[in-house]
Amino acid sequence: MNQAPTLLLIDDDLDDQEIFELAVRETKRTMHCVYASSGFEALEMLDSNSSFLPEYIFIDLNMPRMDGRKCLVEIRKIPRLKNVPIIIYSTADDERSLLETKEMGASKYIVKPTSLTALVDTLAELFKVSI
Repeated sequence: MNQAPTLLLIDDDLDDQEIFELAVRETKRTMHCVYASSGFEALEMLDSNSSFLPEYIFIDLNMPRMDGRKCLVEIRKIPRLKNVPIIIYSTADDERSLLETKEMGASKYIVKPTSLTALVDTLAELFKVSI
């Protein structure tokens, strides 16, 4: 039996984690959501389990201690994750953040939508298109 693909969301806001999981369920795509509340936690999770290979990694830019940019750079150093799409998922809606993160290795940049419906639509589109 095939296991559901996994996605990793790195976001320090627990409410955003819950909304994200609800939106993923609403896309009707069977996915297993794994969460890290900081860049440090995500890197520890990825470093400690060499068989953990998420289908997608979503990173919030605005986190304490290790921001999303630094987390992105560190994840891109892990060879087994080189082909995993990393999507920046942030409230920051500026061209500079988009361009910087693309240069750092982000596959896509999604501004956190203001409604659940918009997030569901965005994720459904992302999941049906390979990055």
